[in-house]
Amino acid sequence: MNFYLILAGVLTGSVLIGHLTYSKRQYLLPIQQADFDPVVKTVIHCLFHYCSIFMLLSSLILFACGFEAISYMHSFGILIFIALSFGLFAIWQVYISFSSELEKPLQSLFQWLFFTAISAFTLMGVLP
Repeated sequence: MNFYLILAGVLTGSVLIGHLTYSKRQYLLPIQQADFDPVVKTVIHCLFHYCSIFMLLSSLILFACGFEAISYMHSFGILIFIALSFGLFAIWQVYISFSSELEKPLQSLFQWLFFTAISAFTLMGVLP
C-alpha cells in the first residue's frame, strides 16, 4: 500500500468534486448564459468536461496504484505522466495569474495549490 499515491488520489477526487460543483456553478454556467458565439461556449463546455475526465481517470489510476492493483513496473510511466501534468497545470496557472490583471493572483486562482500537492504526492509515491 502506497499512502502517497492514495493521498494523491483523494486530493484528485476532491478537486474533481469541487470542479463538478463549485466550478460548474461559478464558471461554466455563467459562460453558458453569456451572450457570445455559441461555438466558443460549446468549446469551453467541452474543455470543462475534458478536465473532469482527466481528473476522474487520474484519481482512479492513483487509487489503483496506491492499493497496488497495478504493479510498480506497469504504473511508473503513467504516474510520472500524471505528476508532470498536474505540475505543469500548477506552473501554467501561476504564470497566467501573474500575467493577468488580477489584484491577488495567487488567491484568485488557488487551484495551483492542489495541483502542486497532487504532483508532489504522486512523485513521492513513485520515486524511491
